[in-house]
Amino acid sequence: MEFSLDRHDKYVVLKLHEPALTNDNTPRLKSEVIALNSQGYSNIVLDLSAVEHCDDAQDLSCLLAGDRLCKKQKGLFIVTGLNENLSSIVQLSNLDESLTIVGRMEEAEDLIFMNEIERELLGGRDTDDEV
Repeated sequence: MEFSLDRHDKYVVLKLHEPALTNDNTPRLKSEVIALNSQGYSNIVLDLSAVEHCDDAQDLSCLLAGDRLCKKQKGLFIVTGLNENLSSIVQLSNLDESLTIVGRMEEAEDLIFMNEIERELLGGRDTDDEV
């Protein structure tokens, strides 16, 4: 599986350089997300701009795993670069209701920095318990 990493202080960008999401490369993608998370990255941006199609909607389940890992550490898992084909598969599978999806990298960066500021202002309080 071909991919590149762009590491920043508060987040990492994982860009997939494959024409398709398949059951051959999604396990490796999931493993890479798990490895990045275990290295302390609670904010991960997955750039799928090079991906043209997805063989099976089940292959998108690796995105949910990344989302769960980042949320567990109060971070964000953001997907960007979806083309029309991928976007329609994501919508048909209702993943757009669970995942954070943005159109441009700048939007992902803004969300991450806003989330980081909120975490700092709240001082680590658990916002899930608030009513």
